[in-house]
Amino acid sequence: MSKKNLILITVVSFLFTGAVGTVKLAADPEKNTVLNNAYQLVSASSVSSGANARNDGKNSYSREFNEAVEWLEAKAHSMIRESLRTTASGIHAFPPQVGSGYEAFWLRDYEYMLEGSATSFTDQELRDACLFFVQGQRYDGAMVDCIKFDGTAIYMPGYGSMGVNPVADGSQFTVGVAWHTYKSLKDCALLLEIIDKLVLGMKAVPLNPETGLVHIDPDQEWDRCPYGFTDSVRKKGDILFCSLLYIQASRQLSDLLETVGRGAEAESWTEKAEKVSESVRIVFWDPDTGLFRAATVACCQPDIWGSAFAVYLGVADKTQRNAIANYFKDNYSGIVKRGQLRHTPSGIHWDKACKPETYQNGAYWGTPIGWFVYTLNLVSPELAEKTVIDMVRDFQDNGVWECINDNGYKNVGNYVDSAALPLAGIRAMMARK
Repeated sequence: MSKKNLILITVVSFLFTGAVGTVKLAADPEKNTVLNNAYQLVSASSVSSGANARNDGKNSYSREFNEAVEWLEAKAHSMIRESLRTTASGIHAFPPQVGSGYEAFWLRDYEYMLEGSATSFTDQELRDACLFFVQGQRYDGAMVDCIKFDGTAIYMPGYGSMGVNPVADGSQFTVGVAWHTYKSLKDCALLLEIIDKLVLGMKAVPLNPETGLVHIDPDQEWDRCPYGFTDSVRKKGDILFCSLLYIQASRQLSDLLETVGRGAEAESWTEKAEKVSESVRIVFWDPDTGLFRAATVACCQPDIWGSAFAVYLGVADKTQRNAIANYFKDNYSGIVKRGQLRHTPSGIHWDKACKPETYQNGAYWGTPIGWFVYTLNLVSPELAEKTVIDMVRDFQDNGVWECINDNGYKNVGNYVDSAALPLAGIRAMMARK
């Protein structure tokens, strides 16, 4: 199926500098509402009508909500700027925590900063960071988990200590960084320089040849880590979240290939995205729970984050979308705390991961809240609005943490993604309304 034959509906996401009050509009094709599981890249002519859509959406929300979003935009911008470190080669790096603690430049965290607050970076910073990550590519096409400030490329989490093969999300996030960079800079020379490396990286993603889904070898004790925000979770088999990232990156790569005049390749990646989307809907869906499951062999628990992300990307079909939204509403008190979200349903923990009710195994995170409220808004706009307000209030009262829980549990203060990434889904939600 060619792109022009898809049934399309567009949502425009707006990126703000926040701190200085100026606005830059950017068309973000992964932030689209679902219509018959379709997907469209936003054209330049969509921006002016999109601006009116967001203003109308903003006016339909409470003053408290709008003020919370404005505070979050400004906070994300300031945290990004405060996180700046300089590498040995002199480029600016933006690790995920303000201050010391993360002594490298993490790929996925930077990509999430771009999704939420791309205008927080200068053009030179965008160009340098994109090349820094792409040039970290290994001989076999594998992309990095992070790169140390001295330029050492790391392919496995835990500074190379977790798993024997590269993390299963590196290529997808590298494409995401390149896509956001191109959309900001419109630098065709840069795109031509990196496009073949992006294609090679996507071809290096481990896939199940039967399903097309991202796959972690169940016959190995620890083949590789999945999505970095579950890198302590020993998922095996076909993997939901990494497959969703593969769909997103395939769409973005298709867009970039179209830009450089490689239309046939572009269409092939669009077709890959559609085929993998169909596999996701079939392989991972649990109709009894009303959620997608995280994997097919080990750590197959229902995946709260993955289910929300599937709706956000337009991968979930109408029945699945409604079931997930209603699950979020009906089980809200068990999966949300102070406006932040756990990975699995209340009382359910991964087969093999860190200590229950901590970190990625039961603690509550701000990072996925944009996808969550985008989904919850389908059935309970008031509860979605409350979630954002509660999260911002907790950030204001207690600081911006990576994750939190009862009894004073909190992990990694001044965590940038908790403030930055939710903005993408929040803006998409507001534009839709």
